Amino acid sequence: MPHSETESLPLLQAQSLCFARNDEAIFGPLDFELRPGDVVLIEGDNGSGKTTLLKVLSGLLEPSSGNVLLHGVPLTLAKLSHQVALLGHLPGLKLELSALENLRFATGMGGIRPGITPRLALASVGLEGYGDVPLRTLSAGQRKRVALARLLLVPAALWLLDEPYANLDREGIELVNRLLDNHAHRGGAALITSHGAYAFTSGMPRRIALRPAA
Repeated sequence: MPHSETESLPLLQAQSLCFARNDEAIFGPLDFELRPGDVVLIEGDNGSGKTTLLKVLSGLLEPSSGNVLLHGVPLTLAKLSHQVALLGHLPGLKLELSALENLRFATGMGGIRPGITPRLALASVGLEGYGDVPLRTLSAGQRKRVALARLLLVPAALWLLDEPYANLDREGIELVNRLLDNHAHRGGAALITSHGAYAFTSGMPRRIALRPAA
């Protein structure tokens, strides 16, 4: 595929995407796309499948039907570690390791974005000086900030964020908005879930409403 054609493709496409569990429809069919600079909010009641959708889009769950394309490539063929960063309800950090050790482990798995280091990433989320502190001694909000620092390090253009504002104070909420804004301006895109009306970066985000499958 020519380079110019690749650049014109959406970062993410969902085509007639459906998911069912034990023959019970959870969501779908969904059709949407994310292009560079997009920040999109997933809306829906509890149990509507917001977390499940992010797992399907990240490759952790197989859809019941439909397709997910990353840069025009089917999800099953894409190299997820370099294209998608998923932040779930659990931060996915090892409590016995320090903040820096967790971040270095993450970059060893998925590579590192040029121009940043683990220490710079920690400073960017307000944790300068906490690099050698074991995660088990940090608060839930501080652990969330370490997880956000990990997002800054990985080269993935697509962020899938499940409740990124949870366990954060007002300053932390503003931090998330700033990170989303900067990511969008770098040409990245983000799909997020939130129970609060915090997902505002450069204006009102586009919204996807999840409803039970027909």
